[in-house]
Amino acid sequence: MTGEPASRRAIAYGCGVVLSLVLLAAPSPAALRDSAALWPTVAGFFPAADRLGPFEGEPSAAAVFAGSELLGYAFLTNDVKPIPAYSGKPIDTLVGIDLDGTLRGLEIVAHEEPILVIGISDADLGRHVDQYRGQNIADRVKIGGTSRPGVVAIDGISGATITVMVINASVMRSARAVAQARGIPRPAAGAAALAAPSGAAAPQLALLDADAEPIWRLVWRERHVHIALLSAGLLVLTAILVFQDWLACHPKLLKRVRTGFLVYTLLFIGWYALGQLSVVNIFTFAHSIITEFNWSTFLADPMLFVLWAFVAVTLLLWGRGVYCGWLCPFGALQELIYIAAKRLGLKSVELPDAVHERLWAVKYVILLVLFGVSLQSLTDAERLAEVEPFKTAIVLHFQREWPFVAYALGLLALSAFNHKFYCRYLCALGAALTIPGKFRVFDWLRRRNECGQPCQICANECEVRAIRPTGEINANECHYCLDCQVTYWDSGKCLALVGRRKRREMRGGGRAVVRAPERAGAGAAPQAESRAD
Repeated sequence: MTGEPASRRAIAYGCGVVLSLVLLAAPSPAALRDSAALWPTVAGFFPAADRLGPFEGEPSAAAVFAGSELLGYAFLTNDVKPIPAYSGKPIDTLVGIDLDGTLRGLEIVAHEEPILVIGISDADLGRHVDQYRGQNIADRVKIGGTSRPGVVAIDGISGATITVMVINASVMRSARAVAQARGIPRPAAGAAALAAPSGAAAPQLALLDADAEPIWRLVWRERHVHIALLSAGLLVLTAILVFQDWLACHPKLLKRVRTGFLVYTLLFIGWYALGQLSVVNIFTFAHSIITEFNWSTFLADPMLFVLWAFVAVTLLLWGRGVYCGWLCPFGALQELIYIAAKRLGLKSVELPDAVHERLWAVKYVILLVLFGVSLQSLTDAERLAEVEPFKTAIVLHFQREWPFVAYALGLLALSAFNHKFYCRYLCALGAALTIPGKFRVFDWLRRRNECGQPCQICANECEVRAIRPTGEINANECHYCLDCQVTYWDSGKCLALVGRRKRREMRGGGRAVVRAPERAGAGAAPQAESRAD
């Protein structure tokens, strides 16, 4: 016992040393603004340049020279128009602009975006920012769509739409601010410039950003169809939860509804709308409360915001099971694979009770480790959060390096034989959701006095094994599939209802023959009858 705390202190000390070295190795804000350090990158923007002046003025920018000739300016977006991304921190980008208002080059120098930390390759990111080279600040640059006079459409990055929209807004708004402060005119080549009166270059540039709305409003407007479809799906799920007793009395209908909703969760919420929640979202929220909370940070992704708002409500009303059992795209993918495996005749493999119950603790240990690391470095926690296969399987559609793909596919293959193995034993997000779920207001999963004493039907049939031998449902592990509620209302399967029927028939002088209704499934009646005897 005395060695255990010492070992934990040693591990914590070792982790602290490693994280400290990582932080020391990271460039400081002052280093990022050192002209000498940035000169090689700026020289790539301006091949004819031979020196870079100091960062000065308001907004801060450094002049680029070829001898005594001024070629343009270089600046960092965080010094001009920093816009928080989904991590809660801005994406600092080095930008070069010439005297005609043309962007000469971009390079991201610092960020804490989860999708960019691990997931999007440097090559993909480089190809994206290269699209800005040669664009003029007089035009509006937008992500996706088609170009038209005065509007330039560039390609986004799959899985990082919100991030690239933030980059776009911060770059273009910062460039216009620097141009106005330095008296850089708009070139006559721009479509908008041709229509502008002579000498109106600076006022016209100001108009481009005068009505600039917060980035989250732009995203919500562009994704109004996604938001409507998600809201409709959440309304359907709410109806399922409210009328769960009625649905449980119609097992075939419930099975079709549940399977259909899982398909909707995987295809629309997950693969199409990229609405996969992550434990990283929780760490970001916690950090924002500690540092500087801003609603715009979380409003930047409407799908995640709406989902988290709904999950917050359902956690208090029903517990974690609603999200884990109905709304998690990766969980839906696992369950659909398990259903398909059963139809193909594959046998499930369950672990012994002692192993199963101890493996429950693994996801809580993972959560504690990730949370502890996030207190020191959110970026490091994001890297370690790759223990979640969500980014690989859902957000990036398996389009990434082979070790990540192999890990995600391995977990999915395992789910064909062991129902939702990852969710039950490894999911840090599920572990985190159990904490507020303990304060749920209602307990709508019905139980009888006979549950567990002596009846074990629900416990034996629960595929996530969330029902204790004593009959209680472990809300921390329940995925709210409602299978136990189907049994609860089945007069041919629930031992309590079977016993009551037999007693009524005995009192009526009839023969106590118990027949399972068609919906109960073959073989249910003999089992119920023998256990009642």
